[in-house]
Amino acid sequence: MITIKSPREIELLKVAGKIVYETHKYLKPYIKEGIKTKELDKLAEDFIRSKGATPSFKGYNGFPTALCISINSEVVHGFPSDRVLKNGDIVSIDIGACYKGYHGDSGWTYKVGEVSEEVSLLLENTEKALYEGLKQVKPGNRIGDISYAIESYAKKSGLGVVKELCGHGVGTSVHEDPEVPNFGTKNTGPRLKEGMVIAVEPMLTLGRSEVFVHDNNWTVDTLDGSPSAHFEHTVAVTKEGYLILTGE
Repeated sequence: MITIKSPREIELLKVAGKIVYETHKYLKPYIKEGIKTKELDKLAEDFIRSKGATPSFKGYNGFPTALCISINSEVVHGFPSDRVLKNGDIVSIDIGACYKGYHGDSGWTYKVGEVSEEVSLLLENTEKALYEGLKQVKPGNRIGDISYAIESYAKKSGLGVVKELCGHGVGTSVHEDPEVPNFGTKNTGPRLKEGMVIAVEPMLTLGRSEVFVHDNNWTVDTLDGSPSAHFEHTVAVTKEGYLILTGE
């Protein structure tokens, strides 16, 4: 069921989203060669808790950590571990924070040191695909308009679109209705209304779109081993369009 959030709920979602955004900013200087991904997870969890919030993902359906940290060909849901970041890696960090029962959710992909021009363009174009999708967020449009915009930009950029994963509603649960696919047809799907809150999150690859799930039953990886990028904002539908809740 798709819920319409009240102004009070939107204010709480704004606070949760701001904590997520601030956590990304806090972590960014630490995302460099030589750090273990579990060290980033600890830094983030301590920071989120210092803001009076709790990590949304920790314990969610048994997920073990505060962050999802996915490296290179891993698309999403990577487990923080003793793995050390290396020069040339790209790392997707997905952060959720729960404040007074309401969630913020944002993933972002970062470069570790110097990466190839091709990989740099993957990141640039996946981020642009996110904003192409967000341009379609306004009352009266449909979810399919967002999906079509993302897929069209990805195809124009020569990138693969992961179809098994999608964006989603956000509220008192970190994953709510509606689903927001990254591919689709214009003028299809649920109609957007003021007060809806959704996470839009293109997941694009330098190769094919097919993926598989690791033995941990969480981490999603590209089948052909190609690098993958993930960019996500939680937004509220407003009278005029949208408001990003997980940014400045």
